[in-house]
Amino acid sequence: MLKQQDSPPVDEGAVLLAELRRSLGTCAEAGSERLLLRLERLLAERARHLHDCDAALARYRKMYERSSALAKIGVWECDLATEELSWTDGVYDIFGLPRGCRVSRETVLALYADESRQEMERLREKAIREAGSFTLDIRVRNLDGAPRWVRLSADVECENGRPVRIFGTKQDITLEKELWNRMRALAECDSLTGVANRKVFEERLAASLAAGAGQEALAALVLVDVDGFKHVNDTLGHAAGDECLRQTARRLEAAFGADSLTARIGGDEFAVLAFGTGDVERIESLAAEAIARLSQPVAWMGQALTVTASIGIAAATELGIGPAQLFTQADHALYAAKAAGRNTFRRFAALGPAPAHRRANRQLDIDLTGELP
Repeated sequence: MLKQQDSPPVDEGAVLLAELRRSLGTCAEAGSERLLLRLERLLAERARHLHDCDAALARYRKMYERSSALAKIGVWECDLATEELSWTDGVYDIFGLPRGCRVSRETVLALYADESRQEMERLREKAIREAGSFTLDIRVRNLDGAPRWVRLSADVECENGRPVRIFGTKQDITLEKELWNRMRALAECDSLTGVANRKVFEERLAASLAAGAGQEALAALVLVDVDGFKHVNDTLGHAAGDECLRQTARRLEAAFGADSLTARIGGDEFAVLAFGTGDVERIESLAAEAIARLSQPVAWMGQALTVTASIGIAAATELGIGPAQLFTQADHALYAAKAAGRNTFRRFAALGPAPAHRRANRQLDIDLTGELP
């Protein structure tokens, strides 16, 4: 069944003009007739102007709707007396709700992540109290449970010095956040293994030593050299060597757990920052676990590649120790592990000074002759 079209709006000016003509009848004087013609032209011009305004408004509304859809943005408003919400279509789309449906503030807040909701409420109360504004990136989920990042902006409107409504925009920035995370990963991660790169390792080492006690305090610095890597690389090629490095990174992360930072700091050299308690037995137990995991064969192209690891440990128990000094201690312990036959670990503990040629070589390779920035 076809929907009946709405009747065109009645032009009241034209109706009144027709009634005026009828009332004057044929006895209207020439002056009155001229006034009627002028009035008729004026009304016609006014009608054309209103028609042009309506057309322009419709065009701008369409442009707004298209640009809002492309930018994934919508406008919202909340009456502070009734807590009643008003949304444009863009906000409904962000939350995956049917356009135009009635929504309550409680329903929407239930879709916020806890930390985002708490921070938003804090900023909202402050903005209402001070008749101010705020912008906040929040984590939400839509009606289907899909996670979203939303940039929320809010302004408070007052009447007679009293806040009456809060309004602003909400924009879906999920893609922006994903792109930013990818860029950050490229800047902070080793492209081959996926663990932290040298720059992140240096920054975190310096920061953890400066943190003092607490969860961010460093328990130990662990240096790892992959034994047998050069042989694999030379005999089977770089692809085989690369797989050994990737497996080494994964196994180190698994051995030392979430309370650590694993980084690749050189060709076949890795470093682990172990956090938490500085219990020596715990750190040595983790090192032993790493040795066991790293000695397992690496499957590659139907072959079992055998590499092992030498590990040097320096416990971060000395107050005021700097990154370069701690690195030197761990390197000294690593050298002792290699001298002991490799595939083992050693902890720096009164091992005596490292040989001069060893210190010089490591300073050139690692460039840690001074304090890290």
